[in-house]
Amino acid sequence: FHVTVRHDDAGWDHYADRWDVVTTDGTVLGKRVLLHPHDDEQPFTRSLSGVAVPEGVRTVVIRAHDLVHGLGGAEMTVDLPGR
Repeated sequence: FHVTVRHDDAGWDHYADRWDVVTTDGTVLGKRVLLHPHDDEQPFTRSLSGVAVPEGVRTVVIRAHDLVHGLGGAEMTVDLPGR
């Protein structure tokens, strides 16, 4: 998965610290931890490989998390063609 995140990072106390790949029922399939703020790099794209998507799952949701607000912002629903 290659995910682009836009967040108003404001230094080490308030930044997007991860994004998740989850099923539509909320099962977490993978987490991409972000180790530092991206104040001067917006939006930014990071990748996560090795996500095991169970057979029969045809759609996943990408969601972001930040240190202050937790989960929030726009979630993106992604169809997985050929599944």
